[in-house]
Amino acid sequence: MTYLNKLNPGQRAKVVGYRHDSPIARRLTELGLIPGRTVTYLRNAPLQDPLEIQVGPSCLSLRHAEASLVAVEVEEPTSL
Repeated sequence: MTYLNKLNPGQRAKVVGYRHDSPIARRLTELGLIPGRTVTYLRNAPLQDPLEIQVGPSCLSLRHAEASLVAVEVEEPTSL
């Protein structure tokens, strides 16, 4: 298990939970970052903050501090 802000662009992960309950964590849940959901880390901004992720059909921009609250389990790439 790791945190969303530790992923590299292109990696996919499944949301496991949150570091602690906070208003920010509740807001992220409202935006679709719920346990069991798969997210894709798309890219960093030029100065590394914010980062962009894809959750379902939506793209979200999060500060690294917000992304550090989201515990994820990295999905291994499938080989063809």
